[in-house]
Amino acid sequence: MDIYVVQPGDSLYTIAQRFGVDSADIFATNGLSDIPYLVVGQALVIPSTETVHTVRPGDTLWALARRYGTTVSDIVALNGITNPSALSPGMVLRIPQRSQNYGFIEVNGYIEPTTPQRETQTIREVGRYLTYLSPFSYQVRADGSLNPVNDAAMLGAARELRIASLLVITNFANGNFDTELVDGILQSSAVQDRLIANVLSTMQSKWYYGVNIDFERISPENRQLYNNFLRRITDALHAEGYVVSTALAPKDSDVTTGAGHGAHDYAAHGEIVDFVILMTYEWGWSGWPPYAVAPVDLVENVIAYAVSVIPSRKIMMGMPLYGYDWTLPYRPGNPWARRLSPQGAVRLAAEEGAVIQFREQTQTPMFRYYDADGVQHEVWFEDARSVRAKLLLVNKYDLRGVSYWLLGLAFPQNWAVLSDMYNIVKVVE
Repeated sequence: MDIYVVQPGDSLYTIAQRFGVDSADIFATNGLSDIPYLVVGQALVIPSTETVHTVRPGDTLWALARRYGTTVSDIVALNGITNPSALSPGMVLRIPQRSQNYGFIEVNGYIEPTTPQRETQTIREVGRYLTYLSPFSYQVRADGSLNPVNDAAMLGAARELRIASLLVITNFANGNFDTELVDGILQSSAVQDRLIANVLSTMQSKWYYGVNIDFERISPENRQLYNNFLRRITDALHAEGYVVSTALAPKDSDVTTGAGHGAHDYAAHGEIVDFVILMTYEWGWSGWPPYAVAPVDLVENVIAYAVSVIPSRKIMMGMPLYGYDWTLPYRPGNPWARRLSPQGAVRLAAEEGAVIQFREQTQTPMFRYYDADGVQHEVWFEDARSVRAKLLLVNKYDLRGVSYWLLGLAFPQNWAVLSDMYNIVKVVE
């Protein structure tokens, strides 16, 4: 696999010729039926097993083999070369491509209920790349009960594809994570008993594999109460053979204050639960100024701290399957940015005649355009390059895997890059 960035004057035909592949394969891999034109700056996944090199003065087979990570004998065999010392400038050589596979990882995908048909279609499209499916979410009530979720279609599709389902419980209520609600639960052993019993009953009746606890905006002074609750629920679920995971707000040090981060004790979670999901996204979010959703430099800062207090094989790195379209100039109180899929972002760039730029520090693409009313917009999103940059962190820090928010948003390149770099673990038969 190669990643190629579209240049002025490129066409699908010339790109295919350059890499010696069928243009139909590039078309299908990148979902180009959804995009009217190639966009300058657009990253394309090239599903190739070889590349093409035009010999220059001074080239030798040994130097080319070293440059492309292959062997002299493989180049000779592929090109039918009878005299390895007789290279001449202008000669076109086919170079075998050695895909760099980094081993096995686990992959989680969150999914929100929509319709049974759409849920099933989404899961079937990407299910071979998933270890876990996490329907979002069973909302806890103040009395320890759970708001029901119509998850039958999602769970059925997951079982068909050997995906382990995680029951996600949240303190989400009235459009946000509710501090008063979660604090009340953490301060009452009786409510916790009822909540744990209801979680167990739901998991047993619906054949869930484990639980993912996503309690956010907990009062920082309840940090130890949250740790104690995690010990209680983990002991109870482990006794029944279930796995337990938590979602953690991103931070690069042991911050103990603030509603977003203070109550999340990385070291304690690493000790108590089976694995954690770092929510390493939303640096750029819809209610703030334009910026990369998951800038790789800031993501790495979080991971570097996390592995210092949590076993690395217990850590799943969060990855976004979306971007945002902001209206400029940004001012506090502006309408929130519109969320869009990476595929939708490229389509928008094509329709608006924008040129996609790539920011090296954040390793993310972005562009600007003017709408029909003359108002300027700024779009930040993900592409094959940004996906690869973040997936390399999984190998660098020996992480357990990655977790995607949110399934159902079109991004075919993500799955092509993921499957080229890693093999996906399946934990159920």
